[in-house]
Amino acid sequence: MSTTTPTSAAPSTRLSPAQRKAIVAGAIGNTVEWVDWAIYTTFASVFSAKFFPTGDETAALLSTLAVFAVGFLMRPIGGAVLGAYGDRHGRKKGLTLTISLMAGASFVIAICPGYETIGIAAPIVLVLARLVQGFSAGGEFGTSSAFLIESAASGRRAFAGSWQQVSVGGGVLIASALGFVLTSTLDEAALHSWGWRVAFGLGGLLGLVGLWLRVSVPETEAFAKAASSGRTRANPLLAMLRDHPRAALRVAGVTVAGTLIYYIWVSYMPTYAHVATGIPLSRALLANTIAVVVFLVLLPFGGLLSDRIGRKPTMLAFAIGFLVLAWPAFQFLDGGFGSLLAIEIVGMVLIVGYSANCAVIMAEQFPAEVRTTGIGLPYALSVAIFGGTAPYVTTWMASNGHRDQVWLYVAAAALVGVAVYATMPETKGKELT
Repeated sequence: MSTTTPTSAAPSTRLSPAQRKAIVAGAIGNTVEWVDWAIYTTFASVFSAKFFPTGDETAALLSTLAVFAVGFLMRPIGGAVLGAYGDRHGRKKGLTLTISLMAGASFVIAICPGYETIGIAAPIVLVLARLVQGFSAGGEFGTSSAFLIESAASGRRAFAGSWQQVSVGGGVLIASALGFVLTSTLDEAALHSWGWRVAFGLGGLLGLVGLWLRVSVPETEAFAKAASSGRTRANPLLAMLRDHPRAALRVAGVTVAGTLIYYIWVSYMPTYAHVATGIPLSRALLANTIAVVVFLVLLPFGGLLSDRIGRKPTMLAFAIGFLVLAWPAFQFLDGGFGSLLAIEIVGMVLIVGYSANCAVIMAEQFPAEVRTTGIGLPYALSVAIFGGTAPYVTTWMASNGHRDQVWLYVAAAALVGVAVYATMPETKGKELT
């Protein structure tokens, strides 16, 4: 009698037309969502005086940026509440809700009268709108990640998940391009009077396009099976915390190194190079922008590599690479554009190993009935604690005479990544339930 165990079929690597449509719709919708989120910071210095008492432009800008920070505080709440909504009612309904909230808040900011017209009500409306946007952004990552990965062929899950990060970066670049166009074509008076309102209005209109795309795609098969078999939970948040605590902790751990290093490379490196070497900030930002474009182009290829060789090797390449790169990256800057560009590009290439994998690894930790909650809440908490504080910590170190030790902060994060990625189970080829 044979005791041979039948081998499972090789994972499919061919995307059907319906799967391609779902991935395109999910990625474009997510891009629009992040355009709306990024428009706020792009135009903060322009509209800040409209919502706060005039007379001190710096105080008004700081108040506006404080409202931006408040939006980050809502992201874990959005990850929990909207993640649970997506696990109860489906990915499609969750995605239509998040983009509706984000676009609606953009429209509110676009039409809200200023402080001179309605007084204290103006900053209150701004705070409420930004709270809604933070809430929406918190729910978007988990829901869009689950949707993209559940919509993919089994052998192309990392490739599909990589588009989540492509769309985030694409949204930020579109918001920056919109800022460049409006600031280049409008005079100062027009820009401060109504030009910034056009930006928020366009963001809201793009949100309607994203909403239409999300309404047009079907629900994922994974959620439909969970719903039809009665596996959906009345309280997905409680079920996730009770039944999958190690998976939730793993999601948080996976995020620590990636989010901290990403924020340092994208947000802090241009400023560091400008202050430390004297390179003009405009040239430092140009090097940063070029590196980000290279990063976005490479992300899908990073996903394909992960689908071929596995999640752990590509994640470890990212973390070990930064252990090696951390010291020379901060020591060998000489004020030249070429050296900064090279360091930026090498770093962003390494970050592909994390960003192409993060969505798929998180999705593969959980069954369908708690997947969006399991991704959304731990990820948002980790981003808020580690990613959101990275620019502040590095700025504090630099301003207190510890600029030469910033590389240790990056290396420590990379070391945490090595420990987490080396000990996590390989999930490539795992069947999604």
